[in-house]
Amino acid sequence: MTGTEFKTAPNKFEVLAAHDSVVEASGSLNTLAASLFKIGQDIRYLGSGPRCGLAELLLPENEPGSSIMPGKVNPTQCESLTMVCCQVMGNHVAATIGGMNGQFELNVFKPS
Repeated sequence: MTGTEFKTAPNKFEVLAAHDSVVEASGSLNTLAASLFKIGQDIRYLGSGPRCGLAELLLPENEPGSSIMPGKVNPTQCESLTMVCCQVMGNHVAATIGGMNGQFELNVFKPS
């Protein structure tokens, strides 16, 4: 009807009971997110300044700075990166809990 070919799993019990591949893929993304989070934080700190920070990097002024601190450059790209990393890490916790739950041949905790 749709033209989509469906294949059955060779071991149907393993597919229903365990979601190890989902947890493993999520773990790889979690490791990448942890590395990117550190890089984002390092860039943020190296771009702090010019008066009281390190001022090793010049961050682009993409948005207006603070109304109470003239000349301040907000590290918005670094903040966006770290927010995405936090979401990925939180999703990994959900995938891990989903992968470890369920009983016997059925795991109804599969993350969607």
